[in-house]
Amino acid sequence: MTSLLTPYRVMATIVGVLLIVLCLIGLPLHYLSPDGSQAEAIGDGISEYLGVAHGWLYMIFLICAFLLSRRAQWDLGFTAVTLLMGTVPVLSFWAERRATRDVRARVAAEEAEARTPAGT
Repeated sequence: MTSLLTPYRVMATIVGVLLIVLCLIGLPLHYLSPDGSQAEAIGDGISEYLGVAHGWLYMIFLICAFLLSRRAQWDLGFTAVTLLMGTVPVLSFWAERRATRDVRARVAAEEAEARTPAGT
């Protein structure tokens, strides 16, 4: 389970950072700057390139998160929230921490169970 946690965390962080830059910098510059200004051109570039990058990397994030959800045996609601939070700026970091806490708790419980002698 922990072998899937690291790729998930990396992808969640990358997707989260790109989404913040895209939504809080790129899109406002693109849509709120005067037409033809340098700010609009910068926003247009950020929106175009980071938007595409985020889209592709989000697909990789979805795969990592889905594989982790199956291995960790999350219920459908927990899985859905974790997958969808990659589309919400800032909340993606909350979902990543929530998923990481859950996986680490499950691993600790499995290790404690393995250390407990049989029949005790």
